[in-house]
Amino acid sequence: MKIGIAGTGKMGTAIAGRLLSLGHEVAVWNRTEARAEGARKLGATWAATPQALVACSEVIIGLLTDEQALDEVYLSANGLLSGAAQGKVFLEMSTVSPLKQQEMAKRVQAAGGVYIESPVGGSIGPAKEGKLMAFVGGDDAEVQKIKPLLDQMCRRVEHVGPHGAGSMMKLAINLPLMVYWQTLAEALSLIQPLGLDPKRVIDIFSDSSGGPNVLKNRGPLIAQTMIDGRTDTVNVPVDTVAKDIRAMLAHAQTLGVSLPLTSQALDVFFRATQLGLGPADSSEHLVWWQQHNRAA
Repeated sequence: MKIGIAGTGKMGTAIAGRLLSLGHEVAVWNRTEARAEGARKLGATWAATPQALVACSEVIIGLLTDEQALDEVYLSANGLLSGAAQGKVFLEMSTVSPLKQQEMAKRVQAAGGVYIESPVGGSIGPAKEGKLMAFVGGDDAEVQKIKPLLDQMCRRVEHVGPHGAGSMMKLAINLPLMVYWQTLAEALSLIQPLGLDPKRVIDIFSDSSGGPNVLKNRGPLIAQTMIDGRTDTVNVPVDTVAKDIRAMLAHAQTLGVSLPLTSQALDVFFRATQLGLGPADSSEHLVWWQQHNRAA
């Protein structure tokens, strides 16, 4: 299959590698061309514009930063919808609001294309191994057509409803994790006086009821970040955590429900980004909180 990927950050590059290993023809485009070099080294070809990406692909996978990026990449003069979109399948994996997914679906359908939203759960390792989890929204018949491809990228594919439903599920899945980063930071502040080895502390947490899967999967990185005070490995930036929490709160507002704990967590993450922590991995938030909680 001829597949185009718009957005070659770490996740986009990992997915490109997975698809190439299965024999697909993969073309890539990224707003910063240098960031597509990793995918090109794996065997992907370069498309000069989003329009060119659509022209050479049957399925176009979007892995974009936020809603503004979707507007720019889809709707610009040389965007994904600027050329012939008839019969093309747009598989949007970006984590954005349900309302944005519904809006983009209407725009793609008006251009003659098929739009499937499929935000995914999982990090770089699962993406390379085809072990992501997909939360899919879209027309049932169209989803069934694209499911064989999703099955090659994901260990579990959940079609949860029409357009917007996939994002609703992804935001709900992410909410406890995003809030957990702050609760873990606060928990660690309670045992700071003990002066324990961070590796030992994280191992205790991960082996107890206080440790979700994130500690089992990322525990060693978290512990090393606490020891070093920083990390060059960026899986989930603090900026992304704050962005996702804002989307959660916006969706909750449309439902007329209150998320008080989530709102308070956003206040703390926003303060961290204001102090320059935004591009750093979310594990650095734990270090930051230990340094700033007395003044917070």
